[in-house]
Amino acid sequence: MMRRKAGISPVVATAILVAVAIIIAIALSFWASGLVGVFTRFEMIEIQSAYSNGTHVIVIAKNSGSSPATVDMILVNGQPCSTGLNSTLTIGQVRRYNVTIGLTNCVIPGGIFNEIALRTTAGKTYPVAVLVP
Repeated sequence: MMRRKAGISPVVATAILVAVAIIIAIALSFWASGLVGVFTRFEMIEIQSAYSNGTHVIVIAKNSGSSPATVDMILVNGQPCSTGLNSTLTIGQVRRYNVTIGLTNCVIPGGIFNEIALRTTAGKTYPVAVLVP
């Protein structure tokens, strides 16, 4: 007596295996792209303009990175001028920073180019040269 064995055909089994493999591949790609997004965030402040109006040095900065940036200090010629700012720039935000010329802790000599730099809490410094009359 021959027994007839019941089961699925090889074609159906292959189709199921391929479908499961595709679903797993899609799930892994979504998971990996989520991890890449978390680890590739960066801050980047772009100084759009910097000028002196005689009493202030004005710096206009934009956050062109993919993560918020917090400016905590303004440096003039490498020396701290304005500290404890805690000024957060969200992604794409433009902000104006004013540095008063003639402060005792912030010496900005006239007639030469001075380096004004924004320092962030991440430790990055974004300098720009400004001619002060």
